[in-house]
Amino acid sequence: MTYVLAALALLVVFTLVLPRLGKANPQEVRRLVASGARLLDVRTAGEFASGHLPGAVLLPVDQLAGRLGSVGPKDRPVVVYCHSGLRSARAATLLRRAGYVVYDLGPMSRW
Repeated sequence: MTYVLAALALLVVFTLVLPRLGKANPQEVRRLVASGARLLDVRTAGEFASGHLPGAVLLPVDQLAGRLGSVGPKDRPVVVYCHSGLRSARAATLLRRAGYVVYDLGPMSRW
């Protein structure tokens, strides 16, 4: 019984708590995008085609390292999002290491 409770607790932490840590406030993100921040959808092309946030540009996280030049100038804030928050976290880390100012919305459902 103890193992089951521990497993459930870990499941809650990994699915509900961790994806929210380090994520930007949705209201702040909307304000940033309205004032000119670049909005990057880091999901796959198929996911993007099935629906995306208004004004978003597709740049899949798996292609990001090789296409940093298409992100834009480093002094322009960048907002990243994906489906669950995992890929946007990867993208945010990569972009920050490259010198960008990044806001990680996480899942697009937070918009």
